[in-house]
Order: sequence, then C-alpha cells, then structure tokens
Amino acid sequence: MNSTTHLRLRKMILCALFTALTAVCSQIAVPMPWGVPVNLALFASYMAGLTLGAVWGAASQLVYLMLAAVGVPVMAGLSGGPAVLFGKTGGYAIGFLVAALITGALVQVWGRGFWRMCLAMALGCAGCYALGTVWFMIVTGTGLWQSLVWCVLPYLPGDALKILLAAELSRQLDKSVRL
Repeated sequence: MNSTTHLRLRKMILCALFTALTAVCSQIAVPMPWGVPVNLALFASYMAGLTLGAVWGAASQLVYLMLAAVGVPVMAGLSGGPAVLFGKTGGYAIGFLVAALITGALVQVWGRGFWRMCLAMALGCAGCYALGTVWFMIVTGTGLWQSLVWCVLPYLPGDALKILLAAELSRQLDKSVRL
C-alpha cells in the first residue's frame, strides 16, 4: 500500500470514528423546556475540524447527518429520522457540519496555536448558531430575540468550555498522534 492510499484510509477511518463520537456525544444531553438540548455534539464537531481538517471533518458530520436522515438513532435522546432532522433543532445538527468545516478551514490557514484554534472554533460555533437559530425561527415562528434567549444565550458558557477543552485536547493529541 503506498503512502497516499494509507493516508486516505487513515482519514476515512478517523472520519468514521468522529461520526461515532458525534453520535455518542449527542447522547450526553440535558433536555431543555424549549426543545433544544444541551449536549456535547458540537464538541465532537470541533474536534473533527481540528483533527481532520475542513474536508474530512465536515465529511464526518455529513455522515452523521445522513445516518440521522435515514432513521439511525444518532441524535440526542436516541432519535433520528427526517422528522427529527428537519424539525426545530435540525438547523443546529446541520450546523455541526458548518462548525467542523469552518473550524478545520481556519486552523489550516491560521495554524494550531491554542488561541487561534479557539477563535476558529468560536467562528465555527457562530456559524452553527446562525444556521440553527434561523432554522428554529422558521420552523417555530419564533422571533429573533426569543430564539436567541432560548437557543443561544443559555448555551454560550458551555460552548466556551467545550472550545477550551477541545483546544487543549487537540494540543495534547498533536504531541502524541501523527495524522
């Protein structure tokens, strides 16, 4: 097996692992009264972008979304299917792909410094929030301010912690794992 084939196979395996990580992290969830759970899926998306880069990181999230679309219970609360994916939280799930893509692309350009990775993930998070919030507003008919109060503001502290944790974990992985 030549080195190009080996690298591609390794990326495909890691892509599958990050798909699985996203599914597992989605289950570590705290339900909220308005229906958008607090979970660790965005953490997995950040790690996918940081570890695999924009293309393969986004691919891992696309596979996650495709599994959800065909009914595999990979989303929060062991749910899946088109009704869940296209429901009020579907925009945030699709935003996982956006977060991995933005994070991976920016880290490829900016480098892997701790604060640069944090900024890349914060912008990835903003992309996820923007898509998810607009989607939530359209599906529920809720206004912008109420949607921000329900779907963004309560989640910011947790996402800041996820970003810091992902940056530190990525730094530690960089020291011991070579892609």
